[in-house]
Amino acid sequence: MTITGLIKRKSTLIFLFIVSAFLPSGFTQETEGQIRYLKTYNWVKQMAAVDYISTQRKEKLAYMWGNRSEWKMYTTLYFNATESKYEDSEEKAEEEDMGFSWRKDVYLIKRDFAGNTMFDAVQMLGKTYIIEDSLRAPDWKILNDMKEVAGHVCMNAFWEDTVKQQKITVWFALDIPVSAGPERLCGLPGLILEADVNDGGMVITADKIEMKKLTTELDLPKKIKGKKIKDADYSKMLKKHAEEKRKAEEPPFWGIRY
Repeated sequence: MTITGLIKRKSTLIFLFIVSAFLPSGFTQETEGQIRYLKTYNWVKQMAAVDYISTQRKEKLAYMWGNRSEWKMYTTLYFNATESKYEDSEEKAEEEDMGFSWRKDVYLIKRDFAGNTMFDAVQMLGKTYIIEDSLRAPDWKILNDMKEVAGHVCMNAFWEDTVKQQKITVWFALDIPVSAGPERLCGLPGLILEADVNDGGMVITADKIEMKKLTTELDLPKKIKGKKIKDADYSKMLKKHAEEKRKAEEPPFWGIRY
């Protein structure tokens, strides 16, 4: 970590220590359990964030989607003080699947915070990749707003993903000092309980939190097939895909995880 990074981290910890002094005395710090997230996609809002597609075409696509521009699914995060594992849930968030069975792509995100390593199994453009590398957290900007999410007092933070062209605002719990979060989001001094991508294009919110002792939930499956790559290679493929879609004036999020 650089000197600048150490200074930023120290300032953040001091700020959070001051904030924690004003939390109710009943607050406890728990670091093991599982979370069910409700993940809501909105195609119209996702399209609104694509700056190179004309308004006329966006309106045409919105008309084609009709009243079904939004759909929901559940995801699950298992965590303890040093590890986390995130994956799509088999539990349906909607009674009618509406033909979205294709969304069950390979997606498993494992974080080892003690060892500073990552293991991600991700399906992109029809192929499965295994990303094994040292852990690199987003360059978060911690803000000073606070709100309650799933019964926990949270603070917000912001990060702009320049590769996927996404502006991401998250809310992390002050009383759960775990650096994990949904999707590939991590690296904050508290567990991320809510994430908003591109002003409602995708919103992920914790709706069920169970603090409990885990057994084998954090283990990886015995067999995961895919091409092994580094995180930088994955970013290069995403960037190339985004550039190709820009030239073709097509949405960049078809074929990849939003």
